[in-house]
Amino acid sequence: MKIALALCQEDELCVCDVANIIGSTVANASHHLRLLRNMGLAKYRKEGKLVFYSLDDEHVRQLILLALEHGKEEKVNV
Repeated sequence: MKIALALCQEDELCVCDVANIIGSTVANASHHLRLLRNMGLAKYRKEGKLVFYSLDDEHVRQLILLALEHGKEEKVNV
């Protein structure tokens, strides 16, 4: 979720930037970004040896922001 939220806030991020944001290794960040890509949530482009990731489209961005907002709502016990 941290990676998806970071990609919501920026148009695109390189793998090393994602690793810094989530406090992990580049290899671990790359693994999680690849999972997001395989699920159809993220896309990537290569520029030399650097790989930049972004969210697949605006619908994905809206879903992530909606999930975040839902998580912040107070749960009412019935």
